[in-house]
Amino acid sequence: MRTMLQLCIVIALLTSCVDKDRNGNVLDTPTAGMITITADEALKPLIDAEIKAFEGIYHNAQIEVLYTSEGEALDGMFKDSARLAIITRRLVKSEQKMLLDQTIVPQQLTLAMDGIALISNRQRADSTITLDELTKILTGRIEPVNQFAKTQSTAISQVVFDQRNSGIIRFLRDSLISFDNLPSYCFAVNNNAAVVEYISQHPKALGLIDVSWISDRDDSTANSFLNSIRVLGVSADSAFYQPYQAYMAQGKYPLIREVVMISREARSGLASGFMAFVASDKGQRIVLKSGLVPATMPIRIIEVNHEPF
Repeated sequence: MRTMLQLCIVIALLTSCVDKDRNGNVLDTPTAGMITITADEALKPLIDAEIKAFEGIYHNAQIEVLYTSEGEALDGMFKDSARLAIITRRLVKSEQKMLLDQTIVPQQLTLAMDGIALISNRQRADSTITLDELTKILTGRIEPVNQFAKTQSTAISQVVFDQRNSGIIRFLRDSLISFDNLPSYCFAVNNNAAVVEYISQHPKALGLIDVSWISDRDDSTANSFLNSIRVLGVSADSAFYQPYQAYMAQGKYPLIREVVMISREARSGLASGFMAFVASDKGQRIVLKSGLVPATMPIRIIEVNHEPF
């Protein structure tokens, strides 16, 4: 009887020590509970892999992710409908002020370096493009059907990207040349997978997708995509590079961008725990395996010498 009483007292003490919010609801911890986060849809393959691994280790943790455009992902975090946003840039000063005005000090963590892949239909013989050509196409200074082709049969007449508020287009606008409205031959579909599908069916279209959709050679979806489209080599000067992991790590591929986790969490909760996981050795190995460049661990680059002994 005495033992049972002691056990009840211990349980009562433990229960009373659990953190609760102002409404009496039990708060999440770094390894347990449920939260909602938002993410740029372009990053879905990588984020899905990180969440699956995290929840596989911490069985009491549940992360609900809403995949949307970059702007909408940030908007959800600003309005406190999401604890964490994952996009491909850091906050600008005006955005940081929006959170500071809410007495929130945002935490920002670079998860990985990835890139933008330019893709075309497999019927196209030409497999390269320069940044100058891409810039002129996006700004309407040349018609792609006349310029981006060696022959009329391989002409490009459409440019396709993922979403209207695309982080890909924002990156190109910030990194290549400032432009307002895209030409009429540039248009958005629904997501990165839809871009791949469109390109596979239209020989005269150029597509822009995130590298993570085609970088994991062990992933059946990535291999299926690679079998249906052609990945272009991109040049900033004279040499052309495809978005391979080694070229991105060395900075040779010209369309590289960072993947950033932005948290509004004011305490050590599940968002903090997830951020710590992706920055850990296990989380960064997932980045490495996905074919992207880890942010907090080195990658080994092997150069093969093909000359005879």
